[in-house]
Amino acid sequence: MKSLLTLALLSLVIQLNAQTLHSDMPYRNIPNHPEVYSEGAIAARMIDGLGFRFYWATEGLTEADLNYKPSDGSRTTIETIQHIFDLTILIRNTALQEISVPPSNIEELDYVMLRQQTLQHLKTTADILRTSPDLSKYPIKFINREMPFWFLINGPISDAIWHCGQIASFRRTTGNPIRSDISFFTGTVKN
Repeated sequence: MKSLLTLALLSLVIQLNAQTLHSDMPYRNIPNHPEVYSEGAIAARMIDGLGFRFYWATEGLTEADLNYKPSDGSRTTIETIQHIFDLTILIRNTALQEISVPPSNIEELDYVMLRQQTLQHLKTTADILRTSPDLSKYPIKFINREMPFWFLINGPISDAIWHCGQIASFRRTTGNPIRSDISFFTGTVKN
């Protein structure tokens, strides 16, 4: 009886911790749109859209989902998430006006940490860009060169959106589709 009670209590603690971690993650819903159109607001909205898509593409993935690989020459779902994480470091570092260097410890991060940090990178980026009047002040900085902000749009941002679609497709194939009550048009969870 005592071990059963301990097991039930442990299960409750794990569920509460998971709910706390879940509620701390941004982009369950997309933030309200700004009233005024500006360079920064538009760029931030693109990032918010990416964050919302990533949140729901990666919400509730199972071990089978994470290990799914459509063919020998492709990435698994977890490798795709690692790639998106890497892209969001570049995106965030551009907003922070820092030089981007690929992370060396990406394999050390588990699914939950990758997901949480990816979403936080996107939120940090959107928060910075939302009030920025001039995106030309945000070049992509590499060790030996810089590229204009334009390349962030057609490069890492677009690439990450593309990969969110792949994850959505992969999880559908494994029998774990994204919830049907998500509106990607409005960026909300339907009631």
